[in-house]
Amino acid sequence: MTETAETTALRALAWTISDEARAERLLALTGLDSDELRARAGEPALLAAVIDFLCAHEPDLIACADALGTTPAGLAATGERLRG
Repeated sequence: MTETAETTALRALAWTISDEARAERLLALTGLDSDELRARAGEPALLAAVIDFLCAHEPDLIACADALGTTPAGLAATGERLRG
């Protein structure tokens, strides 16, 4: 079974916030706070922003893709699918 773009992006979000420094960087760059991030976690626009955040820092993109069992290009394509 192939997972949906939303599921992949949610897994990427979970990976992103699993590291405190990376989570703080995400919040600082998006202007969100942790409560708003939790409340909006299922929104395609927010999930696409998480993928964009990862794509903007190649080491994170590569590490996240590896952790999720996909490729960096596959993870970037997830963002494209979320943007429609």
